[in-house]
Amino acid sequence: MRFAGAVLGVADTTLTNARRTRHGSSVTPIQTADEDERELVHTIARLHARALALVGGLLGGTGVFVMTVWLLVKGGRSVGAHLQLLGQYFYGYSVTWGGSIVGFFYGAATGAAVGWSIGAVYNIVVGLRE
Repeated sequence: MRFAGAVLGVADTTLTNARRTRHGSSVTPIQTADEDERELVHTIARLHARALALVGGLLGGTGVFVMTVWLLVKGGRSVGAHLQLLGQYFYGYSVTWGGSIVGFFYGAATGAAVGWSIGAVYNIVVGLRE
């Protein structure tokens, strides 16, 4: 806990029992170590579900797009037989140049839903721990 406090600028209560205020050099008492730890855990523990949705969407969409384009550039007799199965779930998707765009949007929507769900469930679990 001492390392995390040093990184985040939290005063170490084992070394000093005071911190400077913003507006002057007067010294004020600080919280106990348990209160500091509880505040630190509360601050760090929350995730932004929207940010996770954005990142998940970008990764999912870009992933499907890049995989499709990679197979198209690579070429061959049977292009993307396994990836073609995504068309069973993503209506309109196929291993074609147009399908790569459709796949990007489907991948982005799926990744965003998964990212948001992970963030929301994580925050619920953290809320139960408090």
